Parts: sequence; structure tokens; C-alpha cells
Amino acid sequence: MAQKRNNQKQKAMKYLIRADIKVNGSVQRKDIIGAIMGQTEGLLGDELEIRKLQRTARIGHVDVEIESKGGKVHGVISVPSSMDNVETAIIASALETIDRIGPCAAVIKIIDIQDVRATKRTTVVDRAKELLLSLVNSGEAASKTVIEEVRSVLTTGTATSFHGLTCGPNIESSTSLIIVEGRNDVRNLLNCGVKNSISADGAGDMKQELIDLANSKETVILAIDGDRGGEMLFSQLIETLKVDFVAQAPVGQEWELLPQKTVTKCLSTKVEASKFSHILKKKQESDDKGSTKDKNWTEDMPEEFVVEEAPAEVQEFFDHLDDLAKNKAVFVMVDGEVSAPVGPSKLAKEADAADGAIAIVFNGPVSERTLEIASDAAIPTVVGTKAGKGYEAREGVKAWLSEDHR
Repeated sequence: MAQKRNNQKQKAMKYLIRADIKVNGSVQRKDIIGAIMGQTEGLLGDELEIRKLQRTARIGHVDVEIESKGGKVHGVISVPSSMDNVETAIIASALETIDRIGPCAAVIKIIDIQDVRATKRTTVVDRAKELLLSLVNSGEAASKTVIEEVRSVLTTGTATSFHGLTCGPNIESSTSLIIVEGRNDVRNLLNCGVKNSISADGAGDMKQELIDLANSKETVILAIDGDRGGEMLFSQLIETLKVDFVAQAPVGQEWELLPQKTVTKCLSTKVEASKFSHILKKKQESDDKGSTKDKNWTEDMPEEFVVEEAPAEVQEFFDHLDDLAKNKAVFVMVDGEVSAPVGPSKLAKEADAADGAIAIVFNGPVSERTLEIASDAAIPTVVGTKAGKGYEAREGVKAWLSEDHR
């Protein structure tokens, strides 16, 4: 019970005094503690008497670790303190006045006074860094509550080389691997704290070393740009390289220019390579049909009058409009799941919390504010009925209107 009380008291300690002790003789731990209590008694007045300070939990349990060799004792004294730094320093200096343990000469020197709270804060920040990087590298949804202090300690690292391919410093030690197209993609990921990426330097002349490296990893993520070139890269690499998941940048964007929030979002919403291949195949089939449909009257039409045909997945998004009440919106997730309907007043809040959302489907006009909400939440697609107030193209967000594309 006494030990339990001591543990409870030490939880509130702010400082830890550590002192080195040398005794010219054979003494026991209880002799050293007795000398500390006895020889400091009355030295500093009643308010700083160690025994009384222990009773009020301002000084914790005095711990002594010693070893005896050749008739002499050497060890370390630990004294936890919940007092302020001035009073703690006075207690520490008082320990150095002890010059005898029983009949034996002794010397006590303070090693340091540790700020326990600062040590705990450092431990929390270091562990938070590990957890955050683990989330990024595994593709799990990033926490919205991670404070900026944690983000600021993500070290960018330095790009290195793996058999001539630009890469991050952790590609060999990490259990997962992120393959990107070019060296600038690697550098941008490093700036975002992602250290296990490697450049494929295009799909031509694939290095055997990269193939072997990918085969040795538990998880391989292919990060491609949000354009036709990125999809072509996937089609080429999937034939020669192990790829478990695909993380695609928002439509029209490239990995080398993505901000940290979007990088995290894209990695967290990665899809299985087999599923991405299926989606890509459906998209290509739809594009092929669109290219031949009504060819006779579209091929001679001026470019500004040709309306871009919505791909198959967007046509599926349009179907959700039929189930929505007017001016209500839903979020479509990467796995095809659909959120509960929300109104315009809650759209921004829900978008920020909708990890894994790839589209906002809104049964109403798409305004400038709607596109701004999608951009801030890194949601690449917005579907609505028609153009609303202030509607204009916004980088990173593709809008589709049922009046034009359905």
C-alpha cells in the first residue's frame, strides 16, 4: 500500500534530481537514505526539511542504486520533486553537503536536474512523429486533430540514390514502398515527411533492382498523376512490377506539386490495384464509345461547342441525384459507399471530416463556395445540377453538371 501511495505521488513530480555518490567503505542503501534524511535535517529550515516534504508529496520516494566493489560503494541517488525549480535546486545543493555515511567518507555530486515534463513532451512528440509517418506510409486516414507542432517536426530528409533511381532514405528499411514517376515527385514527398518513395524514371527500361525491391516489400503503392499519362504509367508498370495499391493525384494535378494535406489524402484513399485496373478499363471503354458516338456531326464542330462527355464513374454519381432531396448533398467514398445527406450549412464541416471521399454529389446548383469546400477538403470531383453563383473552374476540382452531361 505504501508503495502504491509513493507511485501516485510521483506521478505529479516535475523535476528529478540525479546525484552520483561514492563511499569509501561498505554501506547499504538504507544507510545512504538515512544519511540524506539525517544530515539535511535543520540545514534549510522547517519548510525545506526532506522528511516533511515527503509527507506532503512535494518530495517523492528517494531511490538509491548502488554497487559494491573492493570495499567501496558507487551509485546514483534519484530524488523526484514537485516543487518549483528554485526550491528543487536548493534541495539538490543540500545533498552535496553530505560527506559521511556512518563512519565512512562519502562524496555526493549532482549529475543533473531533469525537467520531467519536458522529457515527457519530447517523448510524446517523438512518438507522435512515428505514428503520423506510419499513417502516411500505410495509407490509413490521417487524423484531423494532429497538432501543428507534430507536423513541424517531420524531418524532410535527403533524397538518395538506389541503383541510379532517386529515392527517400527509408526505402530499404521500410516494409512498404511508394513508387512515383519522377525524381521531383520523390523530393516533394520528402518535404511532406514521406521517406519510402522511389522514382521509376518512366516505365521504359525497368531496372531489375527496382523489381526485386518491390517484390521484397509487404505493400507496394504506385502513386500516379491525375492525368492520362499517370494512367498509362499504371498500365505499363502493372505488367512488370508488383503493385498492391494505386494512389492517384486529383484530376489534372501532379505529385511533384501536391501540398502535404493532399499528399496525405491521396495516400489514405489508395485503392487496390485490381480495382483500379477494373475502373480504368471501364473508363477506357466509355471513352472509346464516346469517341465514335455521333462522330459525323462532332468531328467538324468547333472545339468550344463540344461538351466533354462524363466518364462512367461520373454517370454513376449522377444516379445519386435522383435519391436526394433538393439542396441536399452526399459524399461518395473511394469504396463506393455513400454518406448520409447533409444540407449546405453543414457541407464544409462534413467535407473536412469525410476521410476517403472522392466526390460531392449535390442536388442543386454548384457555386463557387461548393468548389472551394471540395478544394479545401481535397475532394477531386463535384457533381451538381447546374452552374451556380460565382461558378468557375478551380484547380484540383472537376465539376460535372447534370444539365450538360446527363
